Amino acid sequence: MEHGFSIFMLIFAGAILAYAGLLALTKDYTMLPYRAQHAVKPKNPKLYAKKLAGVIALAALAPALGGLVGFWHPIAGVIVMIASFVLFLWIGTKMMKGVK
Repeated sequence: MEHGFSIFMLIFAGAILAYAGLLALTKDYTMLPYRAQHAVKPKNPKLYAKKLAGVIALAALAPALGGLVGFWHPIAGVIVMIASFVLFLWIGTKMMKGVK
């Protein structure tokens, strides 16, 4: 199985994107894990869920990029995945700044 890493990363990214899409469509704050619901008590839960779904979808692009690059070279795929994950989380923190 030469492209196992790439296939697994693309499936993983698809699952995360599906969760982000479901969270964005329903805007249901209770879809978050129990500990996260009680750790963060937003004033506007629907807006918080919508913005968080965007950040989750953005973070899901990291394994997708890593999987696509992994078809060319698996080590390069891991490097791209880690670097893009750091970049996307930094962008995600900027996206969540105004949400309370």
